[in-house]
Amino acid sequence: MCGIVGCVLNKKAAPTIIDSIKKLEYRGYDSVGIATVTDKINVKKGSGKIDEVDSKINLKDIDGNIGIAHVRWATHGNPTTENAHPHCDCKNKISVVHNGIIENYKELYQELKNEGHVFKSETDTEVIPHLIEKYMDEGQDLLTATQSTVKRLIGSYALAIISSDEPDKIIGARNESPLIAGISENGNYLASDVPAILSETNQIIYLEDKEIIQVDKNGIKIMDLDLNPIEKEVTTITWDPEMAEKGGFDHFMIKEIYEEPQIIKDTLSEENKIKEIVKRFKNFNRICFVACGTSYHASLIGEYLIESKIGIPTEVILASEFEYFKKTLDDHTLVIFVTQSGETADTIKALKIAKKKSETLAIVNVVGSSITREADHVIYTRAGPEIGVAATKTYISQLICIYLLVAYLDENQELLDKLHSLSGLTEELLTKEKQIQTIAKKYSKAKDFFYIGRGFNYPTALEGALKLKEITYIHGEGYPAGELKHGPLALIDDNIPVVGILPPGPSYNKTYNNLQEIRARGADVIILGANNDTQISDFEDKLLFNPIIDEELAPLLYIIDLQLLAYYISIEKNIDPDKPKNLAKSVTVE
Repeated sequence: MCGIVGCVLNKKAAPTIIDSIKKLEYRGYDSVGIATVTDKINVKKGSGKIDEVDSKINLKDIDGNIGIAHVRWATHGNPTTENAHPHCDCKNKISVVHNGIIENYKELYQELKNEGHVFKSETDTEVIPHLIEKYMDEGQDLLTATQSTVKRLIGSYALAIISSDEPDKIIGARNESPLIAGISENGNYLASDVPAILSETNQIIYLEDKEIIQVDKNGIKIMDLDLNPIEKEVTTITWDPEMAEKGGFDHFMIKEIYEEPQIIKDTLSEENKIKEIVKRFKNFNRICFVACGTSYHASLIGEYLIESKIGIPTEVILASEFEYFKKTLDDHTLVIFVTQSGETADTIKALKIAKKKSETLAIVNVVGSSITREADHVIYTRAGPEIGVAATKTYISQLICIYLLVAYLDENQELLDKLHSLSGLTEELLTKEKQIQTIAKKYSKAKDFFYIGRGFNYPTALEGALKLKEITYIHGEGYPAGELKHGPLALIDDNIPVVGILPPGPSYNKTYNNLQEIRARGADVIILGANNDTQISDFEDKLLFNPIIDEELAPLLYIIDLQLLAYYISIEKNIDPDKPKNLAKSVTVE
């Protein structure tokens, strides 16, 4: 988490840098800072969101054609001005921004302190400019001092470094935290993610772990840790820069929900590529999904689909827990990694473990991200940039990829035909927005929610509860509908709304009876059912009628109701749904 931007331009850099770093605020918003280099290092920084800090100290009012900036999500040290990046050395000649965690910083800190270095922050990052200072004092230039420094760092880092002793360049380095370079006629760039610099260039180079980069007005030079030059492919990004803007909506989250019908069409266009990948699979008799958060819930639906349709033993493991299951891997296991960013630290670590024994497949949104370069096979979700921290359209696109994968593994034309009917049904569902706003208004003061579903729709209950927690700060729990009687029913009363996911299908009657039990204990029930369902109209509680779709495909539609419900409750509570507290879009540290 945290975002980095660096620019070497033929004009004043600060306006471009600040505009760019704003596009990374989804990665962190505890504090922000900028440093440029002229005949000296110029630094402005403060705690708070970018606009708040900018209104106080005018971040763009700083000279220099070369600069770096950072937006922070605190890991070491509170979100204060002193702990904000950039950090400098004792002589204020070197400035560094950093994304990641330096695991051995305490040892380095003590070593440097014993040598007379004075520190101003509580961060792990500050040891980096002091180490560079030490090596430059010994006669090394900025590049070799950076090389010497990163060889001593244990942990993850994406770095951008400037020095007033060499004011014509930025040095960058990467290990287990994302860093990209951008090339244009007007300048050259470093950044944590594509949206930051997409309005300046669509010519992107992705750095790998243990690579160092020098950026100057003449171009870029990428090297390994021994400073041997590396030739890199330039990727042309096809996203329109406007895709990363709000487009007239109040928030990115609601814009991205409304993009879901188009995202379904775009992701279905990957159908032939998925078909070809399935043909290349080796002989496997077990499937293991690995994911975190929302991607974990998408994977659970994959488990239900594969087990019920194909009969291949399948399990889903949280990436952060994967290390404890690694001994079960073999060359007859297909391990599928599901991730929006392709930079999730836990998932990358799990992939590196799995590759040693098993065939690997990545389902990922970001072209060229770390996971796409590690996995044996890659399916792109084609959702475009998702700026809101809470995943919405990327979840839908992950599900489409999983359903397509299952359809081709099963050679199931009927399922393929159903998938191609979804986009229009999604547009129909979005016409129910006003009903959801009314429900949100009624329940915005609730302190707890329960979400229940059976079979394919149990993961939808989990994802609905997660969306509520993420952007409204209301406690929500998702349960299999039949599980409430095994303990949680004791919590049900007239203060807790219960969301029941009730599409037509084999589990309908049992789930309906569970909802009756809940209503008998005084709870308000918010039912998500189908347009032709006359039975649920007997309920006096809130109802939401959806396009008629069978239980198997319901996860692709019913989750949109729950995304909208969470969104409008956050609006009622005057919470910014795009930037929930304590969360960031890409979790790049374990």
